[in-house]
Amino acid sequence: MAEIKTNAMRILDRKKIPYQHYSYPSDGEHVDGLTVAAAIGQPLERVYKTLVTVGKSGGHYVFVIPVAAELDLKKAAKAVGEKSVQMIHVKEINQLTGYIRGGCSPIGMKKQFPTVLSDSAKELSSVIISGGRIGFQIDLKPDDLLGLIRGKYGDIEVQE
Repeated sequence: MAEIKTNAMRILDRKKIPYQHYSYPSDGEHVDGLTVAAAIGQPLERVYKTLVTVGKSGGHYVFVIPVAAELDLKKAAKAVGEKSVQMIHVKEINQLTGYIRGGCSPIGMKKQFPTVLSDSAKELSSVIISGGRIGFQIDLKPDDLLGLIRGKYGDIEVQE
């Protein structure tokens, strides 16, 4: 049986960027990041979620933060030079990115939006992000991710 590859995995293969992938059983329904981390047996600190926002100017921005963290909208806006940003509506995700909720990867969106990866990833040898389909996760070096998507690090999480 042929191994299933997502578009994000094919892009990494084409660019010769090393990664490991995880899969977990899914009925295609959205599951939260905490459930995903448990399903693949990885610590919450290594599993990241992809959030898509729209700025006051109308531009779209992507933020990648740990699944247990919350995006600080003020810090996020500052990181991308906007007055403010807000989350896009769930119904807009597919049309804008080509992905569905729960399977949105920062790799391989229809258009490459400015992307900021949480500073917390600097401490890690690798991060786990969505593989671009529910049930698939990709584990890769944060610097490899940022190089591929032309992203940057930023202080974008709510601090407790």
